[in-house]
Amino acid sequence: MRHPGDGKGAYATGQYRNLFTELLGVPQEAVKARIDAAWRTYFHGDGQEQKLYFETGANENGTLAYITDWANNDARSEGMSYGMMIAVQLGHKREFDALWNWSKTHMQVTDPDNPSFGYFAWSMGTDGSARSTGAAPDGEEFFAMALYFAANRWGNGTGIYDYKAEADRILTAMRHREVRTGTPPFRIHPGDAPFVPPATPWPSINNRAEAARLAALGQTPPAAQRRNATLRPQSVGPMMEESHAMIRFVADVGYPGSDASYHLPAFYELWARWGPEADRAFWAKAADVSRDYFVRVTHPRTGLAPDHSYFDGTTMPASTGEPYPFGYDSWRTASNWAVDWSWWGKDRRQKGLSTAIQTFLNSEGIDRFADRYTLDGKPLSQRHSPGMVAATAVAGLAGTPDPLARAFVKELWDTPLPEGEQRYFDGMLYLMSMMHLAGEFRAIGPR
Repeated sequence: MRHPGDGKGAYATGQYRNLFTELLGVPQEAVKARIDAAWRTYFHGDGQEQKLYFETGANENGTLAYITDWANNDARSEGMSYGMMIAVQLGHKREFDALWNWSKTHMQVTDPDNPSFGYFAWSMGTDGSARSTGAAPDGEEFFAMALYFAANRWGNGTGIYDYKAEADRILTAMRHREVRTGTPPFRIHPGDAPFVPPATPWPSINNRAEAARLAALGQTPPAAQRRNATLRPQSVGPMMEESHAMIRFVADVGYPGSDASYHLPAFYELWARWGPEADRAFWAKAADVSRDYFVRVTHPRTGLAPDHSYFDGTTMPASTGEPYPFGYDSWRTASNWAVDWSWWGKDRRQKGLSTAIQTFLNSEGIDRFADRYTLDGKPLSQRHSPGMVAATAVAGLAGTPDPLARAFVKELWDTPLPEGEQRYFDGMLYLMSMMHLAGEFRAIGPR
């Protein structure tokens, strides 16, 4: 372990910076009001244009609710765990429990013949039907961290609301789960119909503007990622690659790489303190590995990281044969290293990474940079995305004090809350980024 101890960040000092106040002079009350308004919009706003959180009845464990990717009309482990994280950070236990109940009821694989047994399916229909039968490790990571925070904030209950026990189980599986092999089609739960992905993308009644745009170009919506689309045997094991102490992109044992946006050293440091005792040294090592990985995968001039890389940090080829670009997943990578610096202050290289990405994107036009690039900085889209603005602004937690950080914080403050069809990913990142920059996203410790 190269970076022992508690570091020099907010975890050690208890002081979480509010960059809106520090750099822009915005009163703390106004910042809190902005965050509270975003919560009300996404969790209790207009159902057609604003809300992402929807309650859908109850079972023996209480209220059920999901977070939806509105445009694609599904619920994802990523979004469910983000919703739980937002709820616990802002102190909303009812919504937290309802999201966890839906996740446990519908998403967690309970069919022992499914190689992803015990994990959470990454995409489900909002009616609880399968859209996938495999897992995405970033969902598991945020589930576990949100559950530890819930245990520390509210105390543990019983059953599925014994938050710490549930988090411990997730972390243990992420590192130690046995390899299981099977041939699709698979089920989420015993007794379900076998899941067979459709030959064409699922239609979405919510994605009207995007569908119209693509139709005008003579295109069709891209197919959802289908991990079970072929009838080949699949072997699924731990989500952590043991020899590298690194998160996998998927838990399929043959997949040779990772996704930098899944690397969460700020969380791993906490798991090294609060997680299952036998694995604490491993999580401390994983935090250091992730810090090195950020440096290896990130372009030294642009600060851009690819969506997928091999475990050694070299960029994977995409299906086109070209190297994987800086894409939608990658928006989050700068936020991950900056939050690690903010909470722990252990790796000064993160300050240089933040300066690089903010310098490059500012040179592209802070109000118009693209949301996808080649790693050396060639734009691959024409869309300017508020979620990417938000995540890049969080990089200022490592890059400040300097004018670039102020410019990005101001750009986020001046950016309206995302609403409409594409509000899911943009909106989740917007709200969590606001919380980070306001000092309202914290390592909630034991009472």
